[in-house]
Amino acid sequence: MSRSRTPWFPDAGTLVAFSGRSQKGQVRNVRVIAEASAGRMVVEAIGRKGVPVRLTVKRENLAPMQPSLF
Repeated sequence: MSRSRTPWFPDAGTLVAFSGRSQKGQVRNVRVIAEASAGRMVVEAIGRKGVPVRLTVKRENLAPMQPSLF
């Protein structure tokens, strides 16, 4: 099953929307920290206790933020 998205490479510091497979349709707003290896990105999100958490996620699960949010 292939995705028909065009490759998108966010810069460090960019706010993006992350939708992982384990979140069942939920979208988290995260900030890109850096590019990792094998098509992954290091992002920072707010954890359950309100503390910033760094995660490594696949770049294909990141999308630009909607323009109407801010």
